[in-house]
Amino acid sequence: MANEHTFSEVAGALNRSTVYLRGLQTRFALPVLEGASYTDAYVAFLRNLTFLRTFGVSEEALLKLWRLEKKLLVLLHVDSTGSPTWFLDACGRTDHRARRLLLSNHDLGVAIPSRRLQLGLNFGEALPELFAGKEMGEDGLRVLEEYLTALAAIRREVGDELPHVRAALARAKLLTD
Repeated sequence: MANEHTFSEVAGALNRSTVYLRGLQTRFALPVLEGASYTDAYVAFLRNLTFLRTFGVSEEALLKLWRLEKKLLVLLHVDSTGSPTWFLDACGRTDHRARRLLLSNHDLGVAIPSRRLQLGLNFGEALPELFAGKEMGEDGLRVLEEYLTALAAIRREVGDELPHVRAALARAKLLTD
């Protein structure tokens, strides 16, 4: 069973204020939980956001990627667990890294970037829709293409910032020794 944390423990682990984290919850439409209900996966998601923000990735870019990931997961019917945090439950997993989405960490089963998805899978037991997703204007490949474009932009931003972060770490070492 996964560890569960209070919100203040999450804030402490991430070295961020509860106000800052509450803002992330609001802007990313994350569930606000009571008591010691924050799973390791939820913490891993917030940690990923704070790491990417440290690398200078704009919150706007992260929100765009997040919306695309959630849309893709809905189109693939991953939202069948009934968990209020279904879109976070894979966060923190480290196996098959090349097949995982950046924020939700969901394993697509193929290396990313890829233009191949096994569409039409339904992991839920709900009754099928009257029309297929594509007939309703929901095109998983189009969403995947948008996702890959947004992901490439974030990867470029992180790559551009990496030398500066390394230099800052070297400078920080001088300050803390």
